[in-house]
Amino acid sequence: MTTQIPEELTRLRASIDNIDNALIHMLAERFKCTQAVGVLKATHNLPPSDKTRETAQIERLRQMAQDADLDPEFAEKFLNFIVTEVIRHHEQLRGDE
Repeated sequence: MTTQIPEELTRLRASIDNIDNALIHMLAERFKCTQAVGVLKATHNLPPSDKTRETAQIERLRQMAQDADLDPEFAEKFLNFIVTEVIRHHEQLRGDE
């Protein structure tokens, strides 16, 4: 016996797939920008991490999440994950790894 998938479920899944596609492309664009930042930091012998900027970004992202009715804790974890990867790339550009 085959279970019929409700049309709404199919529609919602298609929306989720489209959003995932957009997220991946946005992350790729973000990493292109942070890669350029890493090159500039390495060229000017700046540290890979900027705690002041990171703190401001977390505060900004938490407020945006709250305004969008998204859990600010989740948004912060997500940003921290991305920032950790960015710093790792910046360290590689400097030859720290």
